Amino acid sequence: MVDHNQKILQELLKKPGNNVCADCGAEDPDWASYNLGIFICMRCASVHRGMGAHISKVKHLDLDRWEVSQLHRMKEVGNVAAKKKYEQQVPACYRRPKKDDPQVLIEQWIRAKYEREEFCHCERQSYLSGTMEGFLMKRGKEDSRYQLRKFVLNENDDTLKYHVKENKEPKGVLKISELNVSFAPQKIGHMNSMQLTFMKDGSTRHIYVYHEDPEVINAWYTAIRCAKLHLLQVAFPSTPESDLIHRLPKDFAREGWLWKTGPRLSDVHRRRWFTLDDRKLMYHDEPLDAYPKGEIFIGHESNGYQIKVSNTGNGCKEARFPFHLVTPERVFSLAATTHEDRAGWLAVIQQTLRRPLTPQDSTIEANLVRKRNTNSSMNIFSGR
Repeated sequence: MVDHNQKILQELLKKPGNNVCADCGAEDPDWASYNLGIFICMRCASVHRGMGAHISKVKHLDLDRWEVSQLHRMKEVGNVAAKKKYEQQVPACYRRPKKDDPQVLIEQWIRAKYEREEFCHCERQSYLSGTMEGFLMKRGKEDSRYQLRKFVLNENDDTLKYHVKENKEPKGVLKISELNVSFAPQKIGHMNSMQLTFMKDGSTRHIYVYHEDPEVINAWYTAIRCAKLHLLQVAFPSTPESDLIHRLPKDFAREGWLWKTGPRLSDVHRRRWFTLDDRKLMYHDEPLDAYPKGEIFIGHESNGYQIKVSNTGNGCKEARFPFHLVTPERVFSLAATTHEDRAGWLAVIQQTLRRPLTPQDSTIEANLVRKRNTNSSMNIFSGR
């Protein structure tokens, strides 16, 4: 009977939709929630188990014993039918997680579907209102301490404000339309954390926040995305929603340590934290700096932007794997510590070079070139 039941499960896995995790899309799921009737991966199964058996009852496909009634439930539902029920009203602005996404995003997606049933009842989607108020822990600009700050989101004003004192004027005013937000658990060191990136006085500014409740931080993340989509729909009424979604906040293409020299041959290598945000390659002294030390625009390869690999030594034993980013204004000499790290950077930069420019990209390029020309003499003396 056991072998027979396992054969039935293996046959069910071959049905459309059942060969990937119902929640994150990971291939070859080896777990299932037998009361919900879905096939899931091990990572998502741990979240289901955490919700409690009154929500989801989890079993391994091979290692656990299956009852006939449980098999009937799996036959009756399956991933495709479950998605139609539990994802019937997912807003376009809601980020559907993939298998390698941050844990907080996957966990809250699963809880939103089955525990809170947000996508069966749109009135439970508070992040669609265009407004949100609450308190987040914010990292100081000059030090590493986190302080409680009140944040206020208002889509009608295109603003996200934060206050040092609740009844005083805001300390900072961010434009939602120019804001990028990403989860940053590894960098900040807190599972429920975000990085807000925006322009301030012509320079990129980073703000780091977290909240102890994962549902709250995910609600803020989603509220910003939804407000941004609504603003894009007003600004570009004839543009299809599917195209506007690509302009919503996204994770950085890559981050990590690289070695960099200044513009002169005599400049020494300095270790910098690099972040590729769309077409902006920023470098910082430390990962949690409030401002980047410099910004490099990566344009299209047809406009003189290219990347060159060097296999010769460069005088720095830590910077063993050099490469050069060529722009119309300057050649930036960079290096990675390992071959694998360099290959990763080359891949994402090459993808960026080949991606067509948008009108927004051209505006960013002009602003960065203007800023770099203004500060060029200072950068030469500082060796940046």
